[in-house]
Parts: sequence; C-alpha cells; structure tokens
Amino acid sequence: MKKQVGIEALAIAVPRRYVDIEDLARARGVDPAKFTAGLGAKEMAVADPGEDSVSLAATAAHRLIQRNGVDPSRVGMLVVGTETGVDHSKAVASHVQGLLKLPRTMRTFDTQHACYGGTAGLMAATEWIASGAAAGRSAIVVCSDIARYGLNTAGEPTQGGGAVALLVSEQPDLLALDIGLNGVCSMDVYDFWRPLGRREAVVDGHYSISCYLDALSGAYRGWRERALAHEVVRWGDSLPGEQLARILYHVPFCKMARKAHTQLRLCDLEDAPGGQDSTPAAREEAAKSQASYEAQVASSLGLNARIGNVYTASMYLALAGLLHGEGAALAGKRVGLLSYGSGCVAEFYSGVVGEGAARRMAQADVEEVLAKRERVSMEEYERIMRLASDAPEPLTPAPGEFRLAEIRDHRRIYAAG
Repeated sequence: MKKQVGIEALAIAVPRRYVDIEDLARARGVDPAKFTAGLGAKEMAVADPGEDSVSLAATAAHRLIQRNGVDPSRVGMLVVGTETGVDHSKAVASHVQGLLKLPRTMRTFDTQHACYGGTAGLMAATEWIASGAAAGRSAIVVCSDIARYGLNTAGEPTQGGGAVALLVSEQPDLLALDIGLNGVCSMDVYDFWRPLGRREAVVDGHYSISCYLDALSGAYRGWRERALAHEVVRWGDSLPGEQLARILYHVPFCKMARKAHTQLRLCDLEDAPGGQDSTPAAREEAAKSQASYEAQVASSLGLNARIGNVYTASMYLALAGLLHGEGAALAGKRVGLLSYGSGCVAEFYSGVVGEGAARRMAQADVEEVLAKRERVSMEEYERIMRLASDAPEPLTPAPGEFRLAEIRDHRRIYAAG
C-alpha cells in the first residue's frame, strides 16, 4: 500500500487588532463597495511592531503543538515560509525553535519565494517524509507574513498579517496529498518585490495579476496532464477541473480567486477535445460561470475576507476556512490547490480531505482566535502604522502567545505569555 503523507493538523495566529474595511474606505473618501464588493474584503488585520513574522509563527506553532498533543521529540523538521523575515541570515525557524524549546535534533530552515515560500516548505517536508528519510518523524511547516503597503497607498486595503502552522506526517487527517501529480510553472519577472531595507513592497498591480494567471495556466496544465495519466480526473461529461470538489487559490485579495478560477476553467475549455469548435468569446463566457465559482471556491474565502493578505499563508488560510466550515462534508473528496509567488512561480497540487478533518479543525478553534481580536478606530490604526519597526510597544502577550519585546545590540528578544 502506498504511503499516505500530508497535513495532519493546523493552527492559526493573527494580530490582536483589526480595522473594519468600510471604516478604511470612508476615511480615504472611497465608496465602501469598492473595497467590499471590488476586493471582497470585510476586515483587515493590523500588526504592530511587536507582532512580526517570528512572534506570529511561534504563536501558531505553539497552538499546533499544544492543541494536538504533538510530541516535539518526534518532529524532525521545522520550516518557516516567509517573505517578511527579520534577518538576512538568521532564520525565523531558528527563533521559533528556541522560543518553543524544540529539540536540537531537528532540521530548521526558512523558505523564501514571495508568497510561494510556504508551499516550498510543505513540499520539502512532504517529500522528505514520503522518501522514508524521516524515519517516521513528522514536520512542522509555518507560513508567516505581514503584508504592508503603507498609509494612503493603492495597496493599503490589501494589507494583513498572520500565520498558519501545518503538521505534516503519515497521518494526514486534514489532507492526504497526491504526491507526484504537482504541476509547476516559473518565470523571471518583476511583478512584485521588496528591496533590502524596505518595509513596504513594490508592486506592479495589473502586471502581477497577468503573471499570476499565466503561471496558474502552466501549473494547472502540468497537474492536469499527470492527473489524467493516473486517471485521477478524465475528459468526459464534465471538465477535469470540475471533478475537484473544491479549488483553493492564493488570495492576495479575495476577488483574485474569482479571476483565478475563470482562468483555470478557460484552460479546460480551450484544451477540451472538441473545444476548438466553440468560439473564443463563447469559451470566455463559459469560463466565468458563477455557479462553478460558488460551488468550488466561494466557501473557502471567509477567513481571508476577515484577515486580509497574509502572503505565504494566504492559501493555507483559505484551506483553514474551507475545512473549518466543510471538513465533515468534504471527507474523502479531492480538492485542488494553487500556490503563487511573485517573481514568479506557481504550483498546482491536489489532495484528499481526511476523515478526521472536522475533528482536527475543532481543535484549531478558529472562531476563538478571531473573537479575541480588537476592532480599532482609524486614528489608532494610523498610529500603529506610523510606529518604527524597531520600537515595539510594551504590551504583555496573552497566554500561549509571543511578541517582540525589544531589540538589544541587534538581537531580538521575545516575551512569552
């Protein structure tokens, strides 16, 4: 019997404060519908200098271990995917290992490729376990980022922050991955980047969307070719993409998932046997099916709409939202996942939802995490945004949480609640 490997459990961490997206719109003299309907946003996480990629990653990983009874001595790899690391040399993973007092016998490292870093870490961990090199041990992969564009910028309503920690093992209660079916597409482009020393990213918005969709097409077609060869999907009365119960996309803003789904359907409609008999306009119209989007995508976006962009964690936040709401109903069904990182690389992969998904998501207690947040005024939001990155406020972390307390002689010191 082929070894099953995938995600056993997950946990999330988010900043303690958020701003209502309609408050932001009104403060900027914009019709709120531009942000709510136009971007698909409801709320936006607001991270202060004490809530960095390390503190969020450590909090999420701590929750993962505590709420799932993980034996740290059986964890052989710790990977943090991030594009907002705190040092050019010292890994966020090493900070997390120290804060959680994890064993010295594990492999620790960061993975960086814009928003794709978390998926790079997940695949490294999955293939390490599947190869047998893990010798029965599991891995923890944490996706942790803070998306920041600054006050009164075009990207301001697409900010956010948070972390998702994944336990990867031979007991994939959440999602058993279809190892070897992955499709990948990468290109050297300048659609989004953050030069050394900058807090805010530089983005060519329209070009980045184009790059995302091009890379999605290549990655999805690569997955579909392998999935067809292994008879995971087939050409027939329904398109291959329609045979996936749900499809998760990288979500820099929620409306991007709609654009992505239209592009994926267009790939199937263009490539279908006999598809050339329909006109490009007819295929384009069919690709925009609202029914398909509602059935396969919409239910995964609830958490993203309330937290905002989380870079490497965005797609995994969508996975958490999907399984939080539909874990029991989707047990035994196959879902597709599209990860994208600017610069750029996309990877499409798939997996089968585990029978224990609902139970594991109950342990994640997503609603409790969100309920503990504080809604802040625009004045407080702008005050937080103006704080220096090296001047954390002296706030006491809640039990089980971490935050940056001070920077002393270039060393970052974290407080534990």
